[in-house]
Amino acid sequence: MTEAKFGLYLHWPFCAAKCPYCDFNSHVSASVDEERWQRAYLSEIDRVGAETSGRVLRSVYFGGGTPSLMSPALVDAVLRRVRATWPMANDIEITLEANPSSVEAARFAGYREAGVNRVSLGVQALNDDDLRRLGRLHDVDQALRAVSVAMQVFDRVSFDLIYARQHQSLSDWREELSRALELRPRHLSLYQLTIEDGTAFGARYSAGKLAGLPNEDLGADMFELTGAMCRDAGLPAYEISNHAHPGDEGRHNMLCWQGHDYAGIGPGAHGRLTLDGRRHATETELAPSSWLERVETLGSGENRREVLSVLDVFEERVMMGLRVTEGVPDHLLLDQINYNEINYLVEIGLIEHDAGRVRASDRGRPVLNAILRNLLADQPPESTRSRSSS
Repeated sequence: MTEAKFGLYLHWPFCAAKCPYCDFNSHVSASVDEERWQRAYLSEIDRVGAETSGRVLRSVYFGGGTPSLMSPALVDAVLRRVRATWPMANDIEITLEANPSSVEAARFAGYREAGVNRVSLGVQALNDDDLRRLGRLHDVDQALRAVSVAMQVFDRVSFDLIYARQHQSLSDWREELSRALELRPRHLSLYQLTIEDGTAFGARYSAGKLAGLPNEDLGADMFELTGAMCRDAGLPAYEISNHAHPGDEGRHNMLCWQGHDYAGIGPGAHGRLTLDGRRHATETELAPSSWLERVETLGSGENRREVLSVLDVFEERVMMGLRVTEGVPDHLLLDQINYNEINYLVEIGLIEHDAGRVRASDRGRPVLNAILRNLLADQPPESTRSRSSS
């Protein structure tokens, strides 16, 4: 890693409704005391800032939950404290996630005035029936209006779609993705539907009540079609599920995937911080009320901090780095992994090794988990790693 970068993730845990496919830390609440949350966020920024004084902040990401349910005044207060705490890069990226049902032009203008310069919209589908199945509160018309408003207010806009949905054919997805590309986005996040344990979809699937999911071959065809259509439209994949015009890649996520430091603030937020020459994994209290109480009574929402061993850092860097198209420096692998294993994966066309980097090939990206299992299979077991926690 040539230049150590630093980002900040802030988690807003509240949503207007819980989507049946979502396994994020999100909660539905009838009312939210924003003044109390503001005090907690500012307190946490002060705490983390004291540990990371002097770091140049490259990105801020408001994730959730639905951060567009936050008032512009709250976002403004948070960003004022952030600016007072860290020096900021001239080209800092400040992203806020938004749902189309909570988009208003005036609200977006307020976020822009507060300092937000990029929004990520959770459109998820351009089909009203499927939006209802996915538990979304907006319809297609609202989604299209939200994209239009966002593009008028912000220079950098991304939106998400989910494919491989129930009863969706390859031609259905081709038509839907074509419609999305006609909006001339500069960034798209396109995710294959996954059924997660602990979600409403997970329970329905286990009970045999989630009909019409595509088989593995159709899912692979959809993934291949997605890459080809986006590439032809000038938005090549720079990560397994993310596509952008060159220069419009999401900087915060790239910072994380490339193994740089980021602080995590808010319920359930994770972080990676290098302190005193050692890399730490941080976690925060998951439940919103418990996180608030912990900040107010103990002065920290963080409930776990672990020093990562050299092996931990290596494995995480490989797992994250191979998600992105640029891959990882080859010396990172060659210092730890048998060269014959790398050659074997090159020979069967799953990875590429050239110009000093190792990356997943077009064939390899859909089976990245299998590649990682092969590459990391010979690493020492968990019990041999050096760990400490507090």
